[in-house]
Amino acid sequence: MNTVDSQNTQWAGTTFGTSWMHRSLIMMLRWIDVRIIYAFVAIFIIPVTLVVSPGARVIYRYFRNIWHQSPIHAVWSTYLNHCKFSQVIIDRFAIWAGKKYIVKVNNIEAFNKLSEQPEGFVILSAHIGIYEIAGYHLNTNKVLNALVYAGEKETVMANRYKRFAEMNIRMIPTSQDMSHIFAMDNALTNGEIVSMPADRLFGSPKSLSKSFLGHEAKFPMGPFNIATMRGYDVLGINVMKTKWNEFSIYVANLNYDKQASRRQQVAQLSDAYVAELECRVRQYPHQWFNFFDFWENK
Repeated sequence: MNTVDSQNTQWAGTTFGTSWMHRSLIMMLRWIDVRIIYAFVAIFIIPVTLVVSPGARVIYRYFRNIWHQSPIHAVWSTYLNHCKFSQVIIDRFAIWAGKKYIVKVNNIEAFNKLSEQPEGFVILSAHIGIYEIAGYHLNTNKVLNALVYAGEKETVMANRYKRFAEMNIRMIPTSQDMSHIFAMDNALTNGEIVSMPADRLFGSPKSLSKSFLGHEAKFPMGPFNIATMRGYDVLGINVMKTKWNEFSIYVANLNYDKQASRRQQVAQLSDAYVAELECRVRQYPHQWFNFFDFWENK
């Protein structure tokens, strides 16, 4: 699980537990069926989480106000959401322990086409499903630079570095001085791939207000500005858990008119991103993992 700041009801973005706990989990998963861990967490951990976590109340409002579920239905959906979230976190550790999963890729042609071009391109993701799986299964000769949260736990970052190094992936940690923006710009200039989420603000006050699932929500302007700065091609990629041992990677072209004004380009690209994100969330409503008040007037 990931931790939540109880005072600000904001998701802290770090995986729950100490380094020792993480190493122990990886060791257990080398020998234990992942479904046993799923069941233990669902029975003993999730019920407690639903009582003490502010994030649970946020997700309850998500199902009540966005999906218009009854109170009882929303409570059950909140439980399922937290179970699914715990499963994808466990899956991450299971992969580090050597477990194998079935991964299906939809529209891989779009990714391969851009990978073969000399120019760099941008991938926009979101905090739904488990995007990290894409880095382990989308092969390219280009270097893929992934923007990641800098405050993640040491064990998590170490295992990411190890696995990403095998896949020609570099991590660009977010920074308070926004220097990660320059790192991403340099990577794109060098013909590399830059991957970043476009559903959370990373300290910048600049945002776009968009209608998302019938309610106004704020999206960061930065990812769309970076992509349109020099007219880069953009893909939307999300990875969703479809079965206990299976994932589907969804690759979508996010098109915009590169001859239009910069403001129009940003508007068109952000509209395409939000439309793709809404499509995936409607398809997998229980895999919405933004544990803070995402909508402005929810």
